[in-house]
Amino acid sequence: MALIPPFFMDCVVAIGIDNKDVNGHEIDNPKTWIATGFLYGYAIKKLDNEKNQYMISLVTNRHVFNNLSSIYLRFNPQANESAWDYKIDLLDDNGDAIWITHQDPEIDIALIPINFNQLIEHKIQANVFQNDNHIANIDKMNKVGITEGDFAYVLGFPMGLVGDHRNTVIVRGGSIARIRDALNRTNKEFLVDAFVFPGNSGGPVISKPEAMSISGTKSLKSANLIGIVKSYVPYQDIAVSVQTKRPRVIFEENSGLASVHPVDFIEEIISEYLKTFDPLKQYSVELEDD
Repeated sequence: MALIPPFFMDCVVAIGIDNKDVNGHEIDNPKTWIATGFLYGYAIKKLDNEKNQYMISLVTNRHVFNNLSSIYLRFNPQANESAWDYKIDLLDDNGDAIWITHQDPEIDIALIPINFNQLIEHKIQANVFQNDNHIANIDKMNKVGITEGDFAYVLGFPMGLVGDHRNTVIVRGGSIARIRDALNRTNKEFLVDAFVFPGNSGGPVISKPEAMSISGTKSLKSANLIGIVKSYVPYQDIAVSVQTKRPRVIFEENSGLASVHPVDFIEEIISEYLKTFDPLKQYSVELEDD
């Protein structure tokens, strides 16, 4: 019995960079996998009862894109072949960023429209979180009664663990630790009780469907994308000198709580973008020749 639709895994990609971009020289492993992203489809309404078209974007954290000129995305072919790496430029010919982000600098979300048709042509096993079918924004979470204690999953590639042969998403279970302040829009984040590590940044958070609920509450009938991982919440311990009584070293530990932005902020970024740009404008992903 699957609690997460299997195609959700195909919406998630590893994000990597050239190792030489980090160290200034080539080393044995040509890429470092630094973060997680996912494909998000924003429905563009059509006339005459046609199916919706989607503006499809790669979504991750703002801090992932900062100071980078390009990234790699790791996808699986439909056949049981080794994963393919695609290169995406993040800057145009003038050196300006072609990725977009929220006007509020505290919202750690960025996205870049991509050409999904190219992935289809290359027979890549990729899929998309459709915003009219697979997400639960704040209004929907309030409607279905999502609250503290509900179970959730974090999808991603902690510590760069992307798999050897295929791109293999790591799924970690947890529970919503605090969300009511986000649901009443007094906080831009909510907390999930789940361990996340470097590499999880930008990963999707999925609600767990439940067949049963206590009296007076609703059961969650389906899994939905409810947020994007921002970071873990750190715990700091200070070592104090016995002689001077002054702090000497600060140790930072992972508290086991993950900070998550609701999907509403993804929608806000795209809505603002569509005020200026053609909704179906897309940037092509370039296949890297390894």
